[in-house]
Amino acid sequence: MALLTNATSTYSAIGQREDLTDVIYDISPTESPFMSNAARVNVSAKVHEWQTDALAAAAANAQLEGNVISAAAFSATVRLKAPTQIAYKAFAVTGTTEAVDKAGRASEVSYQTAKLGRELKRDMEKDLTSEKGTDFGGVGSARTFPGVESWIATNGTELGTAGTTPGFVTATGVVTALTDSSAVTALVESRLKAAIKEAWTEGGDPGVIMVGPTNKQTISGFSGIGTLYQDVTRRGTESQAAIIGGADLYISDFGRHVVVPNRFTRDRTCLVLDMSMWAVGFLRPMHTFEIGKRGDAEEMVVLTEYTLESRNEKASAKVANLST
Repeated sequence: MALLTNATSTYSAIGQREDLTDVIYDISPTESPFMSNAARVNVSAKVHEWQTDALAAAAANAQLEGNVISAAAFSATVRLKAPTQIAYKAFAVTGTTEAVDKAGRASEVSYQTAKLGRELKRDMEKDLTSEKGTDFGGVGSARTFPGVESWIATNGTELGTAGTTPGFVTATGVVTALTDSSAVTALVESRLKAAIKEAWTEGGDPGVIMVGPTNKQTISGFSGIGTLYQDVTRRGTESQAAIIGGADLYISDFGRHVVVPNRFTRDRTCLVLDMSMWAVGFLRPMHTFEIGKRGDAEEMVVLTEYTLESRNEKASAKVANLST
């Protein structure tokens, strides 16, 4: 068929309005399960310090009648520390960009502030759960706090072999960054159960198992999964159950453990966490400020200064060097 003679088509017409939806679609994940479940504390110096202690091992205790009592040797507390880490995102918006009519947002400054705040939150979750170590910084180097993986040094089925963490060194106040092993193996239920047992034996209550997507699916196949079937309604002796696709609750000999997938943890490590023993400390909570005016633009920074407080790493465990 031929176009009607002298008919104006959309291919040649001038002045057509654009069809641009007033919504911006972004599915980038922003969940931060570790930071959301950890306690929050205030910090007042660039090196944050706290103390831990432990009771003597339980032992038989039968004493003589009328015995002369002697004091036992004094056991001092352990003083731990970690530096605060500065993290920020910055952007600049010209005066013209802020003034023109825009689709999806009224203010480019407001939109970028919210967007970079979410990006910064993702960075924080990644650093908090990472394998990095302590760096007290200097004129030419940034301060860094050790991540969860590096703090956990007592409990785990891989400890004592390559790819483990020396833990906190009292003499230097440093936690060394984790060195990964080149040998990796699959996550099996016996290794997870062993890690839970070790943390519980030390006195922890590891109620959270935090893993990446691959090992979340692996754990879904373990025999200890408790929520493949969930009671929905109950009438007399009859009950109706719904099948749930993912494993949300793992039941061990030492209690119930919520299985939490985390997009920002390393998939090669399974973290078994007592969340009451972890806190995020803020010297400067997340805030926004404008950099000094240098031209016809608004330069903004979203910044925070924070650290990770490992109240007692013995309450948690890890299963390291996992295949992904």
